Amino acid sequence: MSTTTLKSPPKSGPLYLKAALGMTPLAGKRSKEMPQRSVRLENIKTDPVKLSDYCRVTGFTMRDTLPPIYPNTLAFSLHMSLLTAGDFPFPAIGLVHVENTITQHRPIGVSEPVSLEVRATPIEPHPKGRQFTMITEVLVGDELVQVAESTYLRRGGGAQKDAPVKTGQRPPEKTKELPAIAEWKLPGDLGRRYAAVSGDRNPIHMHDLTAKAFGFPRAIAHGMWTKAHCLAALDNRRSDAFKVHVAFRKPILLPAKVELAAAEHDGGGLDFAVRNVRKGTPHLDGTIRPL
Repeated sequence: MSTTTLKSPPKSGPLYLKAALGMTPLAGKRSKEMPQRSVRLENIKTDPVKLSDYCRVTGFTMRDTLPPIYPNTLAFSLHMSLLTAGDFPFPAIGLVHVENTITQHRPIGVSEPVSLEVRATPIEPHPKGRQFTMITEVLVGDELVQVAESTYLRRGGGAQKDAPVKTGQRPPEKTKELPAIAEWKLPGDLGRRYAAVSGDRNPIHMHDLTAKAFGFPRAIAHGMWTKAHCLAALDNRRSDAFKVHVAFRKPILLPAKVELAAAEHDGGGLDFAVRNVRKGTPHLDGTIRPL
């Protein structure tokens, strides 16, 4: 596997232009295999103003350590640089984020520069299409402090009804069993607010009109905002070293009223879920386990 080390984060404007062009015939013929390469960015320093903005939108409290999901925002442009490359098998726009796992070996200090390396796994069959996982390694010096895995689904060709959903652990749907512990009223502009602090300006999150172009009746909340808000609410109920895994269920149409449900797991850690207050529609199921 080859590695490209970048001198600075890729600019979002050109990346989204490439993503839009990737949906047109200009993209040309796509590869059938996942390219074997990674992208690396070294010695990234945390901007305290950007971190403060992120905490305000997601609900985290500013501390001397980073919120566990914050490195995901630092790595987003690296993800996009791989997803929009000419030899990537799928268009970036239209991919469905179905699962996310973060394994944190220790908290990351705000003052610690981090290095990021991102790669994509080989394509696997899925009952509704094909899937792959973007893996992000976060290092402080030579120490691996966090690994994030984001699994994406490309609907359509290649679907195998008997294929496993993922070669990993998918949380069972617990939304009807867990007791509600909080209720959240999500505003219609939440997608734009989170996009401003995360860099993820996918049109399905930005406005109702652009979301309708992709088959949604209204703009939908970012899955990673939902996961971040859950972790912010449960921040004092986890260990410093832990693994948090979520499966994204039905999208949250904005505005919305949802509730967080959570309970301690018999073997340690927590099970949690996000569901619609009125209908009980499941939006997210997750687990937190100590390492």
